[in-house]
Amino acid sequence: MSAVIAITNQKGGVGKTTTSCALLAGLQQRGAKVLGVDLDPQGSLGFCLGLDIDNCATIYDVMKGTVPVRDVIVPSECGDILPSNILLSAAELEFNRPGREFLLKAALSELQNDYDYIIVDTPPALNVLTVNAYVVADGLVIPMAPEILSLLGVAQIRETIDTVRRCYNSRLKVLGILLNKYNQRFTLNREVLDMAEQIAAQLDTRVFQTKVRSSVSVAEAPAHGESVLTYAPSSKPAEDFRALLDEVTRELGQAGS
Repeated sequence: MSAVIAITNQKGGVGKTTTSCALLAGLQQRGAKVLGVDLDPQGSLGFCLGLDIDNCATIYDVMKGTVPVRDVIVPSECGDILPSNILLSAAELEFNRPGREFLLKAALSELQNDYDYIIVDTPPALNVLTVNAYVVADGLVIPMAPEILSLLGVAQIRETIDTVRRCYNSRLKVLGILLNKYNQRFTLNREVLDMAEQIAAQLDTRVFQTKVRSSVSVAEAPAHGESVLTYAPSSKPAEDFRALLDEVTRELGQAGS
């Protein structure tokens, strides 16, 4: 039975896709069978891992019911991927029938025994795609940048999480808030950490002890179709993501116990 982790924040530019790629790569390096699901119409997860997202079937086709899920899976250096592209932007208008919140869960149901972990990269929005991710997820990881607007995005997630727990998925757990691009020497970074800890308490979670430090390697890795863990394994962010992986799997194990 797969453990499903959704990477989420309605604010863009906080490192959701970087985090998704790193978790996929790190889990695969540890011997796990992994699947990445791209629910962002920008198609960033597939693009960053070197896939030709404009010339393949996507998760949009699966959710529409026009292509079997196994026919959409594409292999990558960091595990299997269910890619997306701009066609998925029609989801909010097109997926309007009753039960639309369960489209992703239904699509992934036949893969539950094929993978140890499924990582879902969500769009920078609180919409039907995000709700689909929350409905199927066992746990959420909430990346944020050390800036005030990023904090606002985290605070606004709470209502959606509460609704999904109440109506669709009572087991949903927030595994933790992840600070990306962190530099403890900056006063603003330390102030945002204090505020993030307050928000984490409201979400009944915590800020991960691991903070991912900045490095040019994070920006360079997608240009090579790789995760930072495979592109620059000795870099500070790669070291941080490996430490994060220990925390995430530990929290996930506690959530399932």
